[in-house]
Amino acid sequence: MTVPARFFRIAAFVELVTLIVLLGNLATFHAKPVTSLIGPTHGCAYLVIVVATWRNDRAVLAAKLAALLPGIGGFLVLRLLGQHEAADVEAL
Repeated sequence: MTVPARFFRIAAFVELVTLIVLLGNLATFHAKPVTSLIGPTHGCAYLVIVVATWRNDRAVLAAKLAALLPGIGGFLVLRLLGQHEAADVEAL
C-alpha cells in the first residue's frame, strides 16, 4: 500500500503542533483541559504516522525507524521517502 505524501504532511504537522502545545502547556499553565484535548490528538497523529509508514510499500527501514520518533518523525519520514523516490527515478 502506498500512502500519499500529502497524508504524511498533514499528520506530521498535526503531530508537531500538538507536541508544541503540550510542551508549552506543561511549561506555563499546565491546564488540564488543554492536556485532555491535545494529548489524545497528539497520540492519534503519532500512531497514524507510525502505522502508515510501516504499511507503506516505499518505506525503507530508516523511514520506519524514524517514524517512531515523536514530534519530528513524520517530517523525517517525508524526507526519507522523498530521497527514496529520487533514487528510484535516477535508477530509471
